[in-house]
Parts: sequence; C-alpha cells; structure tokens
Amino acid sequence: MTTRPAKLPSRVTVEGVDRAPHRAFLRGLGLSDADIDKPFVGVASTANNVTPCNAGLGDLAREACTGVREAGGVPFDFASISVADSMSMNHGGMRYSLLSRELIADGVEAVVRGHAYDALVTFAGCDKTLPGMMMAMVRLNLPSVFVYGGAALPGSWRGRDVTVLDTYEGIGALLAGDMSASELDELEHACLPTIGACPGQFTANTMAMVSETLGLALPGSATMPAVHSARRAMAREAGRVAMRILAGDGPLPRDLVTRKSLENACAAVAATGGSTNAGLHIPAIAHEAGIDFSMDDLARVSRRTPLLADMKPGGKYLAKDLHAVGGVHAVLKALLDAGALHGDCLTLSGATLEQALAGHPGADGEVVRRQPITPTGGIVVLKGNLCPDGALLKVAGLKRLRYDGVARVFDCEEDCARVVRDRAYREGDVLVIRYEGPRGGPGMREMLGVTALLYGQGVGEKVALFTDGRFSGATRGMMVGYASPEAAAGGALALVRDGDRITIDAEAGTATLHVGDDELTRRRAAWQSPRREPPTGVLEKYARLVGSAFDGAVTHGAK
Repeated sequence: MTTRPAKLPSRVTVEGVDRAPHRAFLRGLGLSDADIDKPFVGVASTANNVTPCNAGLGDLAREACTGVREAGGVPFDFASISVADSMSMNHGGMRYSLLSRELIADGVEAVVRGHAYDALVTFAGCDKTLPGMMMAMVRLNLPSVFVYGGAALPGSWRGRDVTVLDTYEGIGALLAGDMSASELDELEHACLPTIGACPGQFTANTMAMVSETLGLALPGSATMPAVHSARRAMAREAGRVAMRILAGDGPLPRDLVTRKSLENACAAVAATGGSTNAGLHIPAIAHEAGIDFSMDDLARVSRRTPLLADMKPGGKYLAKDLHAVGGVHAVLKALLDAGALHGDCLTLSGATLEQALAGHPGADGEVVRRQPITPTGGIVVLKGNLCPDGALLKVAGLKRLRYDGVARVFDCEEDCARVVRDRAYREGDVLVIRYEGPRGGPGMREMLGVTALLYGQGVGEKVALFTDGRFSGATRGMMVGYASPEAAAGGALALVRDGDRITIDAEAGTATLHVGDDELTRRRAAWQSPRREPPTGVLEKYARLVGSAFDGAVTHGAK
C-alpha cells in the first residue's frame, strides 16, 4: 500500500502566521475556524447543460459535498470542461473531443495541487470525461472515489427499445430508401427520453465498467440508470468513502491500478463487446501509474477472454438490462468463474475482488451468458504491414471475420462522408480514411457518422472502413480504426493507393496490404504529407505533444 504523508496536504495553506490571507479567503467562502481545521476535499465534476450526459452531475456533486461534511470534511466543488462526441460529431469540432480528456486530467490536477486538497471525489458522464477523471485520480494518488453519472433510459419506438444509435443508422436507412423522413423524425423524437449517457455498451458505459473493475468506483455505480433515485445516496456515500480512505481505511488509486487490475479491465471490455476506445483509455490510465501498457496487452487479454455479455451494439441488451441482473459484478463473477480474472486485486473497500464477488450469482444466462457467445473477446487487435503496431476491430456481432477488398483512399473524413452519403461506393470497397490520427487530424476524430451511415445503408459488412482515426463505442460492422503508426507519422496507411488489395482477417489477427516491399519502398521515397491549414491554439499544442494511439495517445511522460 502507498505510504501516506505525515501531515494533510491542505495544512500548507492554513497553518502559520503567513497564511492569514489564505484563511481570510476561506472565511470569505463562509468557512468557520472549526472548518479550517478539517480536511479539505475536492469534488470535481464535468457538470454542465451542454449535453444530457453531464446534465445531472451538478446535483450529484452537491450530494457528495453533503457526504464529505457528514464525515467531518470540508468540500470544495469545482467543474471541469467537457467536449461531447454527440455534438462534435461529423464536423471539425470532433478534433477537440479526445484532447478534452487531457484537458480534464490536467485541469483537475491543477486545481487539486494548486489548492492542496487532501482527497478527491470525481463525477463524469460522457466518453472522454470518464477516463479524464480517472487519469487525474491516478496521477494525483490522493484518497479518491469516482462516480459515473449513469446512462439514459432507452426510448420506445414501434414496440422496441431504441437509442441514439438507431437515429444515426436511420439516416443511412433514409438515404438507402429503407426509411421515410417521417419515420426518422419519429425516431429522433423517441430515442433519448431522459438525461444520461448513451445506454448501450458504448464508450461511456464501457469506461464506467472499467472504473468499477479497477476498483476506483463504488460497486453498482456503472450500470445504474442516470435517473435512478439511488444515485443521490450513492453520491453521498462517495463523499463519506473518500473521507474514510483519507483516514487510512482504504487503498489509494495506485494501489488499485496495477498490471493485474488493468488486465481485468481489458477482460471486462472484451467480455462485453465494449468500446474500442478502451484501447486508448486503459493504456492512458496505466500511463498515469507509470505502468507500460499498450494495445498489445489488450490484444493478449482479449484472446484469452470469452465474450459473455450480449450487449449492444453487437448484441441485444442495454446498461439497464445488465443492471437488472447484477450489473458489473455479474460480468466479473462470470469471468472469475471462467478463470479469466485476477481475483486478488484490491477494491475500493480494501477487500479483494474475489472477496467482493463472493456470494454473487454471476451470469443470469440471458444478458450474461453461462456459455460463451464466442470463445474470445469482442475486440481484436490486427497487425500486419498496413498497421505494424496495431489497429482495432470490434468483432462482437460480426457475421464474417475475413474481408478481402479494394482500397478507395481519402485524406480526410469529409471526403469519404460525401461519397458515403451519395452511396458512390461499391460493395467490396475498403474505404481508407487517413491523416485523422492523434497528430495528423490533429485530434483523432471519431467517425460514427460515417460508420453508422454505412450500417444504416445495409452494407456494414459488405464495405469495410480502415482508418487511423477512431470510432464510437456504438460503431459496428467491418470497421477498423486506431491504425498505428498513423499516416501523418509515416505509417503504412500513407502509402495506400486506390485499387490496392487489402485483406482483413480477424481470426488470424492480421491486416495486409497486398503490395510488394519494393513498391512500398518506392512509394515511401516519393511520399509527402498533404498540405493542410496549420492547427492553432490547443490543437497546435496537442499535435506537438501527443503520442501514438498504440500507447494511449498521451501527452506527457510517465511518472
């Protein structure tokens, strides 16, 4: 266990005659002399009214403040930024989504270190905010608790549950003539009836599962719907737990985030057909703990992990359905029973994971299967001359695992999107979108708009997409992303030309460009990166600092 400091960090701001101005500022906030003598706890959230994902976090943060006060601490709540994929999709704003993860982690670090807080409770509600908050917790290594804001409830349309993914794919169906404009309008109005994150096993719910699996979050928090009344009590408990850990009764983040627990997180993602974005975020969390963890580790764990949970987008069920049968613990108990989990990892309570799962019934047989859906996990890492470091493909729900096609090359997402909207492609094409990686974009845009159009047009496995950009957790079909090294760094994707043959083989774990080595050498000698408007502001800084997607697309050195 991590050695605790002899004195609370906050005492540096309040003790001594030269801290009289500091104490005056605190009294300006309404603190009493007795308050100033208590531990100071930061309560950080991405609360805002920008998207439904984060809309409920302010109320939850206030409940955590109550919990901190009840346990004898003084809470200081503050908000961080968020850039939601929902509103930045399909335009240049998406370049700011992934980098917002770093801004969140950096911002929380700056406030907590700058004000010398003693403990931390964090709240997040959408894709990049969850890993951003977890990265900050691990980096700071203070007594900490993470709380997810929860998923929205699905809508009901024509007798079935629907989500925003149905609307994205409905656009493709409309363009293909398989849905009317009035039907799409009905779907748009029905698909998101409450606040909360997207309710499938997309990125937010995947990373919420990771938070519980790593032990950074309270049990049951990942799958409880956003509008569930018990979330308020859970938020208060988070404040009390942070104070308990501060008193020495519980582990710190780096006691929880170990190589074994990171492998458990990968297993949970693989077993549920979770978001490919976990391939970025789990290595980035590991990086904050000084652990070398990459896409290769995800691949190794996924190969030995059975797909057990029948979750959307590849399967049938939503977060609320998993919650009803036991939540994350149902998946983890099934994995433990299958010998696919390290049971000796710590949890937030201080008990081991095996102890925490004792007595849990595990698989229900329907949402979480007793017999594997497939013997290996729902995410595959491909390697080959097209992506020497690796690329990610979600195979959960795929009907075919091998694809041979002909390259059609685009140097940006917009050019490909126009072709897809016009249905100006052919079955058997491999749509290659390059220069959209972390550095080349810059920002590594998410391409749900394009992938959902293809799926909605009925060609999700008849046309492939291959990119150094990334995908939504809602993406499904023959869609390969995160290719590393990226084209802007001279990766092989930069050398592909229209008409080249490409083979994607998920069973073999390969992605092959059928072009001879001599020809590739000639192309590399002639290669020039395409001219683009140079990035400015935070994009300029990000492009200069960001590393490979293979290692999590992080922007600073390991501690």
